[in-house]
Amino acid sequence: MTDIKTGIIMGSQSDWSTMKEAAEILDELDVAYETKIVSAHRTPDRLWDYGKTAADRGLQVIIAGAGGAAHLPGMMASKTRIPVIGVPVQTKALSGVDSLYSILQMPRGYPVATMAIGAAGAANAGLMAAGILALQDSALAQRLDDWRAALSASIPDTPSDD
Repeated sequence: MTDIKTGIIMGSQSDWSTMKEAAEILDELDVAYETKIVSAHRTPDRLWDYGKTAADRGLQVIIAGAGGAAHLPGMMASKTRIPVIGVPVQTKALSGVDSLYSILQMPRGYPVATMAIGAAGAANAGLMAAGILALQDSALAQRLDDWRAALSASIPDTPSDD
């Protein structure tokens, strides 16, 4: 077993520009994670192995980002009991709506917690993963509470003239 409880996976290298937002949030909260490229279509054996071994390797949550057909989050959910958080990556063809629908419309029995399209969704996936882990980690819960308090404190009471 390892201290890494979160996996961040993506369908291709080009998805990293979005998925790094999740990694940055986890870095801010001092949550260890691993990152892997796991394509549902191009590396199906890698996907199967990742999903089948995730729990035994100590993972407790997986953030899966994909664009286009975006089968990665759902296929990962079919291979593990670990919660999967899906991030629809924005695409050129349909602006990520295709990715959103592919991740959101899971059949009964294979849930994927689906975030917003793009960078905001990836950042929220990092926060969701931290929230899941914080249920069993009081120090992380405090860091998450502090992070949220700092976010709230950063919002001014009144608008400026800038």
